Amino acid sequence: MDAIYPVTALQKQQGEVKKAAQAGIVRITENGKGAYVFCSEEVFERMMQQVAEDAASEARLAALVNRGHADIAAGRVFRGTQAAMDEVEKRMHGHA
Repeated sequence: MDAIYPVTALQKQQGEVKKAAQAGIVRITENGKGAYVFCSEEVFERMMQQVAEDAASEARLAALVNRGHADIAAGRVFRGTQAAMDEVEKRMHGHA
């Protein structure tokens, strides 16, 4: 859960807010409503790295799904487990 502080805490509780920002995202409210997000540079970099990794993972998954759809459309499919295992065996022994 993100830490939440009123905007006045930036002046009155600076040390506490900074410590919370070193651990994660700090949400700053104004008049009881969310207004700002605050974090340390290290937290920001870590979050951006995670976002980049998630996006790359999603792109790889989408590419695999698209490849699967193309294989199905082209008839490159195996009906049943045994047919798939036979093809694996065939490819393992260089008969592909």
